[in-house]
Amino acid sequence: MLRKRISVSRKRQITIPIEFYNKLGIEKEVECFLQNDAIIIRPVQERSGEFDEQILEDLISQGFSGNQLLEKFKEMRRQVRPAVERLLAEARLAADGQAQFSTYEDVFSAEDD
Repeated sequence: MLRKRISVSRKRQITIPIEFYNKLGIEKEVECFLQNDAIIIRPVQERSGEFDEQILEDLISQGFSGNQLLEKFKEMRRQVRPAVERLLAEARLAADGQAQFSTYEDVFSAEDD
């Protein structure tokens, strides 16, 4: 296991050791979160391809093709990450009891007429 002691500057900044940086393939961004009283820092991995097929199927069904399809696809793909981030933020608030939420039964139970 690689382990290294790192100094923290007055501005709360750290320098990631080059061997960690290279081993993890860090590029422009890392994500940071707390877990079991530890700070976890890991490279941001863009997973933009997760909804590509669904986006393309929807756009094709709407009649888009050629360059118009390509432009619409790029536009829709850019909207995926912000939408997922909003959903995660809402889920965190609901988990913390700071927002309304629906239970499984609320969503999936059949209403009696």
